[in-house]
Amino acid sequence: MPREALHQYPLSMSLLDRNVVSPEIVHGRPAIRGTRVRVTDVLSLLAAGVSHAEILEDYPYLTADDVRACLDYAAAQADHAILLAS
Repeated sequence: MPREALHQYPLSMSLLDRNVVSPEIVHGRPAIRGTRVRVTDVLSLLAAGVSHAEILEDYPYLTADDVRACLDYAAAQADHAILLAS
């Protein structure tokens, strides 16, 4: 299957729409839509110093926007209020 056919997203799709959470896919952990690649796997690679280009080379079915979507997901998860009991 051509790489272009794997990611035919609507132009209005946000980066977060590229991630999916479903009990049937990697046990409900966030994954990149249309794959079984977990968001945490991409984030771990980036944290270990692996470049975007290396990730795309190792996972040719991913796109640069998929990698950015993982970062966007992490940013959204980190941006929530933490309530402390007093």
